[in-house]
Amino acid sequence: MRRLPSTAFKPGQSGNPAGRPKGCRNKATQTVIALMEGAGEQIVQSVIRAAQAGDLAAAKMVIDRLAPPLRERPVNLPDFPDTNCIAGINRVSQIILESVASGELTPGEAATLSAIVEARRKALETQQLSERIGTLEKILKK
Repeated sequence: MRRLPSTAFKPGQSGNPAGRPKGCRNKATQTVIALMEGAGEQIVQSVIRAAQAGDLAAAKMVIDRLAPPLRERPVNLPDFPDTNCIAGINRVSQIILESVASGELTPGEAATLSAIVEARRKALETQQLSERIGTLEKILKK
């Protein structure tokens, strides 16, 4: 077990016990909340009226709050091959590339999928190397 130096903070002990209590908001946040509580509905209504009048910045604010951009979506790749061999991993990479080229996947989605496929390739490679080393060790022990 590692010993902590005598100058280190003890677990659960604050470096500044007289500091801000947990959950306490800073003054700027408190001021904004107070303003919103007093006139929040009026502000929202004025932004909506501005958006209806054609103010694009106000319209963007309203739309961003009502329907935020999607972060991720399910991806369905047709004829997904077995990834227990290098040939299958190569085929998956080709499918991802073709899906980007045809517009079925965005480049960001393809990058995410490619990273997953690369992790699978590394795991497969590690497994194969482990088996090969085990076989060589058995041969050397004879």
